Amino acid sequence: MAKNKNGYKAPKVTWKKDFQRNWIVYLFFLPILIIEILFHYIPLFGIVMAFEDFQVAKGFFGSPFIGLQNFKELFFGAEFPNAIKNTVIIGLLKATVGFVPAIIFAFFLSLLKSKTYKRSVQTMSYMPNFVAAVIVAAILREFVAKDGPITLLLHNVFGIENMNLLASTQEPVFKLIYIFMGIWQGVGWGSIMYVSAIATVSGDLHEAAALDGATRLQRLTKITLPCIMPTIVMMMVLNVGLCFSAGFDSILLLYMPSTYPVADCVYTYTYRYAFGGAAPNYGLSSASGLFQSVIATILLVGSNNLSRKMVGSSLF
Repeated sequence: MAKNKNGYKAPKVTWKKDFQRNWIVYLFFLPILIIEILFHYIPLFGIVMAFEDFQVAKGFFGSPFIGLQNFKELFFGAEFPNAIKNTVIIGLLKATVGFVPAIIFAFFLSLLKSKTYKRSVQTMSYMPNFVAAVIVAAILREFVAKDGPITLLLHNVFGIENMNLLASTQEPVFKLIYIFMGIWQGVGWGSIMYVSAIATVSGDLHEAAALDGATRLQRLTKITLPCIMPTIVMMMVLNVGLCFSAGFDSILLLYMPSTYPVADCVYTYTYRYAFGGAAPNYGLSSASGLFQSVIATILLVGSNNLSRKMVGSSLF
């Protein structure tokens, strides 16, 4: 039996007792558990397709086993190195350029004194997150077309060539368009965690700093930022873990054959390679998914350990 701070032995709580005490919580958790098992754990068996020449008619047990052939076909494709390069660059941009705006936006929201105005701004900033990627991509195509408002603005103000920006093969035009589209769509939704963390910062600290003559900027950098640093680190760890999974749907909707060299990521490369022919190659797509999952797990664990050593805070 474990001892509490007073030295008395606390009775060990068994699962049965905990269930009797909190059965309503378990009841609410049950649908989530069922969904997780049905849609996340049972499909894990599909990993075997990565090592098979999978055919739907033959199923998992009837398809011939081919070992690492799918991985060889994936890795030694002529365009695979370029897809890896683009995926890494886009992932790094998402984890840096795409990560900071949500924090800055949350800081600005914390400076607003009118609660009504603040809630209105927050609500409006969430809306783009619920717009389908197809619609966002269609709007963006119109804005950066040859006669689109963004293209004309950049041409008239900065002298940039008047052309369809999504068709540009120059680096890093496509990548920046993709990143800024993600910022516009996700900055409000991504700021929720930071707004909540800022709300927990003690107001006494700000009052004391204000009495000592600290400006708003100084209070943000010296009080608010250190207090929410664990939340920032947690979100950064998650972003690093997911950076290899660069937005497949948005890139697929935005790119074109002429921009494959600068826009093709591992997901889109696999999609074209596995499903672009007459017969779908499920084994190749499964091999690609397994490869990306392993890399994402390594990045997640690595960034988590690095943050624990550097700032003393980690996700797990």
